[in-house]
Amino acid sequence: MPELPEVAALAGFLREHLVGSRIVGIELEEYGALKTRDRSLDELAGRTVSGIRRFGKHVAIDTDGPSLVVGFGRAGWMAWPDADAADGAAPVIARMALESGAVLQITDAGAWLSLTLSVADDAGALPALAKLGPDPASADYATEDLDRVLVGRRKQLKALLQEQESLAGIGNAYSDEILHAARLWPLTHAADLDAGQRASLYEAMRGELAAAFRAREGVPIDQLKARKVAAMRVHGRRGAPCPVCGNTVADLPGSKGAAQYCPTCQPEP
Repeated sequence: MPELPEVAALAGFLREHLVGSRIVGIELEEYGALKTRDRSLDELAGRTVSGIRRFGKHVAIDTDGPSLVVGFGRAGWMAWPDADAADGAAPVIARMALESGAVLQITDAGAWLSLTLSVADDAGALPALAKLGPDPASADYATEDLDRVLVGRRKQLKALLQEQESLAGIGNAYSDEILHAARLWPLTHAADLDAGQRASLYEAMRGELAAAFRAREGVPIDQLKARKVAAMRVHGRRGAPCPVCGNTVADLPGSKGAAQYCPTCQPEP
Protein backbone atom coordinates (compact mmCIF):
# COMPACT_ATOMS: atom_id res chain seq x y z
CA MET A 1 0.00 0.00 0.00
CA PRO A 2 1.43 3.41 -0.90
CA GLU A 3 1.87 5.53 2.21
CA LEU A 4 2.75 9.09 3.01
CA PRO A 5 6.56 9.04 2.44
CA GLU A 6 6.33 7.24 -0.89
CA VAL A 7 3.45 9.38 -2.14
CA ALA A 8 5.41 12.49 -1.13
CA ALA A 9 8.39 11.22 -3.15
CA LEU A 10 6.11 10.49 -6.10
CA ALA A 11 4.66 14.02 -5.86
CA GLY A 12 8.20 15.42 -5.98
CA PHE A 13 8.93 13.36 -9.08
CA LEU A 14 5.77 14.59 -10.77
CA ARG A 15 6.62 18.21 -10.00
CA GLU A 16 9.95 17.73 -11.71
CA HIS A 17 8.60 15.91 -14.76
CA LEU A 18 5.05 17.18 -15.30
CA VAL A 19 4.80 20.83 -14.32
CA GLY A 20 4.75 22.94 -17.45
CA SER A 21 3.79 19.99 -19.66
CA ARG A 22 0.76 20.11 -21.93
CA ILE A 23 -1.66 17.19 -21.66
CA VAL A 24 -2.68 15.76 -25.03
CA GLY A 25 -5.29 13.45 -23.53
CA ILE A 26 -6.06 10.78 -20.96
CA GLU A 27 -7.03 7.26 -22.03
CA LEU A 28 -9.08 5.40 -19.42
CA GLU A 29 -8.83 1.60 -19.37
CA GLU A 30 -10.96 0.94 -16.27
CA TYR A 31 -14.07 3.07 -16.20
CA GLY A 32 -14.81 2.03 -12.62
CA ALA A 33 -11.84 4.08 -11.41
CA LEU A 34 -13.49 7.37 -12.40
CA LYS A 35 -15.48 8.60 -9.41
CA THR A 36 -16.66 11.92 -10.84
CA ARG A 37 -18.95 10.47 -13.48
CA ASP A 38 -20.31 13.92 -14.34
CA ARG A 39 -16.81 15.12 -15.29
CA SER A 40 -14.98 13.77 -18.31
CA LEU A 41 -11.24 13.18 -18.44
CA ASP A 42 -11.42 14.93 -21.81
CA GLU A 43 -11.66 18.19 -19.86
CA LEU A 44 -7.93 17.85 -19.19
CA ALA A 45 -6.96 17.59 -22.86
CA GLY A 46 -5.05 20.66 -24.00
CA ARG A 47 -4.46 21.83 -20.43
CA THR A 48 -1.03 22.63 -19.01
CA VAL A 49 0.08 21.12 -15.69
CA SER A 50 0.56 23.98 -13.23
CA GLY A 51 1.39 22.14 -10.00
CA ILE A 52 1.28 18.98 -7.93
CA ARG A 53 -0.28 18.73 -4.47
CA ARG A 54 -0.39 15.86 -2.01
CA PHE A 55 -3.35 15.18 0.27
CA GLY A 56 -2.47 12.24 2.52
CA LYS A 57 -2.18 9.28 0.13
CA HIS A 58 -3.76 11.23 -2.77
CA VAL A 59 -2.09 13.39 -5.42
CA ALA A 60 -3.71 16.27 -7.28
CA ILE A 61 -2.33 17.08 -10.72
CA ASP A 62 -3.36 20.72 -11.11
CA THR A 63 -3.72 22.37 -14.49
CA ASP A 64 -4.76 25.76 -15.85
CA GLY A 65 -8.24 24.25 -15.78
CA PRO A 66 -9.50 21.42 -13.55
CA SER A 67 -7.35 19.08 -11.47
CA LEU A 68 -6.97 15.33 -11.79
CA VAL A 69 -6.99 13.77 -8.32
CA VAL A 70 -5.53 10.27 -7.97
CA GLY A 71 -6.30 8.22 -4.88
CA PHE A 72 -3.87 5.30 -4.76
CA GLY A 73 -5.99 3.04 -2.58
CA ARG A 74 -4.49 -0.33 -1.73
CA ALA A 75 -2.15 -0.90 -4.68
CA GLY A 76 -2.28 2.05 -7.04
CA TRP A 77 0.84 3.68 -8.44
CA MET A 78 2.33 5.40 -11.50
CA ALA A 79 4.90 4.47 -14.13
CA TRP A 80 7.04 6.70 -16.34
CA PRO A 81 7.82 7.50 -19.13
CA ASP A 82 6.74 5.26 -22.02
CA ALA A 83 3.65 3.23 -22.80
CA ASP A 84 5.39 -0.11 -22.22
CA ALA A 85 7.04 0.68 -18.88
CA ALA A 86 4.47 -1.09 -16.71
CA ASP A 87 3.67 -4.01 -18.99
CA GLY A 88 3.77 -7.19 -16.92
CA ALA A 89 4.16 -5.24 -13.69
CA ALA A 90 0.68 -3.89 -12.93
CA PRO A 91 -2.53 -3.39 -14.89
CA VAL A 92 -2.74 0.07 -16.43
CA ILE A 93 -5.86 1.96 -15.34
CA ALA A 94 -5.23 5.15 -17.33
CA ARG A 95 -2.60 6.75 -19.55
CA MET A 96 -1.85 10.46 -19.60
CA ALA A 97 -0.23 11.42 -22.90
CA LEU A 98 1.88 14.58 -22.93
CA GLU A 99 2.80 16.83 -25.83
CA SER A 100 6.45 15.84 -25.35
CA GLY A 101 5.53 12.28 -26.33
CA ALA A 102 5.96 10.91 -22.80
CA VAL A 103 3.15 8.84 -21.31
CA LEU A 104 2.40 8.73 -17.59
CA GLN A 105 0.77 5.43 -16.66
CA ILE A 106 -1.58 5.16 -13.71
CA THR A 107 -1.67 1.55 -12.45
CA ASP A 108 -3.26 -0.71 -9.86
CA ALA A 109 -1.64 -4.01 -8.89
CA GLY A 110 -4.34 -5.11 -6.45
CA ALA A 111 -6.61 -8.13 -6.68
CA TRP A 112 -9.47 -5.64 -6.90
CA LEU A 113 -9.52 -2.07 -8.17
CA SER A 114 -9.06 0.48 -5.38
CA LEU A 115 -7.37 3.31 -7.27
CA THR A 116 -9.63 6.30 -7.89
CA LEU A 117 -9.60 9.15 -10.39
CA SER A 118 -11.56 12.37 -9.98
CA VAL A 119 -11.81 15.56 -12.03
CA ALA A 120 -12.42 18.62 -9.88
CA ASP A 121 -12.22 22.40 -10.00
CA ASP A 122 -11.42 22.43 -6.27
CA ALA A 123 -9.50 19.28 -5.38
CA GLY A 124 -9.66 19.87 -1.65
CA ALA A 125 -13.46 19.96 -1.74
CA LEU A 126 -13.78 16.39 -3.00
CA PRO A 127 -15.43 14.29 -0.26
CA ALA A 128 -12.50 11.85 -0.08
CA LEU A 129 -10.08 14.72 0.53
CA ALA A 130 -12.29 17.02 2.58
CA LYS A 131 -12.66 14.36 5.28
CA LEU A 132 -8.92 13.80 5.71
CA GLY A 133 -7.30 14.65 9.02
CA PRO A 134 -4.15 16.75 9.37
CA ASP A 135 -0.84 15.71 7.85
CA PRO A 136 1.29 14.25 10.68
CA ALA A 137 4.48 15.06 8.77
CA SER A 138 3.74 18.77 8.34
CA ALA A 139 6.08 21.22 10.00
CA ASP A 140 3.38 22.63 12.28
CA TYR A 141 1.98 19.30 13.53
CA ALA A 142 2.49 19.41 17.31
CA THR A 143 2.13 17.08 20.27
CA GLU A 144 -1.17 18.77 21.10
CA ASP A 145 -2.53 17.77 17.71
CA LEU A 146 -1.81 14.11 18.37
CA ASP A 147 -3.20 14.37 21.89
CA ARG A 148 -6.51 15.50 20.41
CA VAL A 149 -6.56 12.27 18.39
CA LEU A 150 -5.61 10.01 21.30
CA VAL A 151 -7.09 11.28 24.54
CA GLY A 152 -10.32 9.55 25.48
CA ARG A 153 -10.40 7.31 22.41
CA ARG A 154 -11.35 3.69 23.08
CA LYS A 155 -9.68 2.56 19.88
CA GLN A 156 -6.57 0.44 19.41
CA LEU A 157 -3.42 2.34 18.51
CA LYS A 158 -2.74 0.27 15.39
CA ALA A 159 -6.16 1.11 13.97
CA LEU A 160 -6.11 4.71 15.11
CA LEU A 161 -2.83 5.49 13.38
CA GLN A 162 -4.41 4.29 10.12
CA GLU A 163 -7.62 6.28 10.58
CA GLN A 164 -7.35 8.76 7.71
CA GLU A 165 -9.89 11.13 9.22
CA SER A 166 -7.51 11.57 12.17
CA LEU A 167 -4.06 11.23 10.57
CA ALA A 168 -3.76 11.50 6.80
CA GLY A 169 -1.25 9.26 5.09
CA ILE A 170 -0.18 6.55 7.55
CA GLY A 171 -1.02 2.98 6.57
CA ASN A 172 -0.37 -0.57 7.69
CA ALA A 173 3.42 -0.66 7.32
CA TYR A 174 4.34 2.64 8.92
CA SER A 175 1.91 2.14 11.78
CA ASP A 176 3.85 -1.04 12.66
CA GLU A 177 7.16 0.79 12.44
CA ILE A 178 5.97 3.76 14.48
CA LEU A 179 4.59 1.61 17.28
CA HIS A 180 7.79 -0.43 17.36
CA ALA A 181 9.86 2.75 17.66
CA ALA A 182 7.54 3.97 20.44
CA ARG A 183 7.76 0.56 22.18
CA LEU A 184 3.99 0.35 22.46
CA TRP A 185 1.73 -2.73 22.28
CA PRO A 186 -0.27 -2.12 19.07
CA LEU A 187 -3.59 -3.24 20.55
CA THR A 188 -3.44 -0.79 23.46
CA HIS A 189 -6.42 1.58 23.55
CA ALA A 190 -5.43 5.19 22.98
CA ALA A 191 -7.31 6.25 26.10
CA ASP A 192 -5.02 4.07 28.23
CA LEU A 193 -1.83 5.94 27.33
CA ASP A 194 -0.31 8.28 29.89
CA ALA A 195 1.30 11.60 28.98
CA GLY A 196 4.75 10.05 28.67
CA GLN A 197 3.53 7.34 26.30
CA ARG A 198 1.70 9.88 24.18
CA ALA A 199 4.89 11.93 23.94
CA SER A 200 6.85 8.82 22.95
CA LEU A 201 4.31 8.02 20.24
CA TYR A 202 4.52 11.56 18.89
CA GLU A 203 8.32 11.47 18.74
CA ALA A 204 8.30 8.04 17.12
CA MET A 205 5.75 9.08 14.51
CA ARG A 206 7.60 12.26 13.59
CA GLY A 207 10.97 10.52 13.59
CA GLU A 208 9.89 7.54 11.49
CA LEU A 209 8.15 9.71 8.90
CA ALA A 210 11.02 12.21 8.69
CA ALA A 211 13.55 9.42 8.20
CA ALA A 212 11.41 7.81 5.51
CA PHE A 213 10.96 11.13 3.71
CA ARG A 214 14.72 11.61 3.59
CA ALA A 215 15.37 8.04 2.48
CA ARG A 216 12.82 8.14 -0.36
CA GLU A 217 13.77 11.55 -1.75
CA GLY A 218 15.13 11.28 -5.27
CA VAL A 219 14.51 7.52 -5.54
CA PRO A 220 13.13 6.53 -8.98
CA ILE A 221 9.40 5.93 -8.65
CA ASP A 222 9.67 2.34 -9.87
CA GLN A 223 12.02 1.60 -6.95
CA LEU A 224 10.08 3.29 -4.13
CA LYS A 225 8.09 0.22 -3.13
CA ALA A 226 11.21 -1.96 -2.89
CA ARG A 227 13.03 0.69 -0.86
CA LYS A 228 10.12 0.90 1.53
CA VAL A 229 10.00 -2.87 2.02
CA ALA A 230 13.77 -3.07 2.56
CA ALA A 231 13.66 -0.36 5.24
CA MET A 232 11.07 -2.04 7.46
CA ARG A 233 12.32 -3.25 10.87
CA VAL A 234 9.28 -5.28 11.93
CA HIS A 235 6.58 -4.92 9.30
CA GLY A 236 6.66 -7.95 7.01
CA ARG A 237 9.55 -9.43 9.05
CA ARG A 238 7.81 -12.29 10.87
CA GLY A 239 10.43 -14.78 12.08
CA ALA A 240 13.34 -12.37 11.65
CA PRO A 241 15.34 -11.02 14.61
CA CYS A 242 14.28 -7.65 15.94
CA PRO A 243 17.11 -5.19 15.09
CA VAL A 244 16.75 -3.59 18.53
CA CYS A 245 16.62 -6.53 20.96
CA GLY A 246 17.25 -9.62 18.85
CA ASN A 247 14.00 -11.36 19.76
CA THR A 248 11.89 -12.88 17.00
CA VAL A 249 9.42 -10.59 15.23
CA ALA A 250 5.89 -12.03 15.43
CA ASP A 251 2.54 -11.54 13.72
CA LEU A 252 0.20 -9.30 15.64
CA PRO A 253 -2.61 -11.45 17.11
CA GLY A 254 -5.75 -11.24 14.99
CA SER A 255 -3.97 -9.63 12.03
CA LYS A 256 -3.85 -12.82 9.93
CA GLY A 257 -0.21 -12.09 9.13
CA ALA A 258 -0.81 -8.55 7.88
CA ALA A 259 0.87 -6.78 10.83
CA GLN A 260 3.95 -7.50 12.92
CA TYR A 261 5.55 -6.43 16.21
CA CYS A 262 8.34 -7.36 18.61
CA PRO A 263 7.08 -9.15 21.76
CA THR A 264 10.06 -7.86 23.78
CA CYS A 265 10.13 -4.23 22.65
CA GLN A 266 6.31 -4.02 22.62
CA PRO A 267 5.08 -6.25 25.44
CA GLU A 268 1.39 -6.72 26.00
CA PRO A 269 0.38 -4.85 29.21
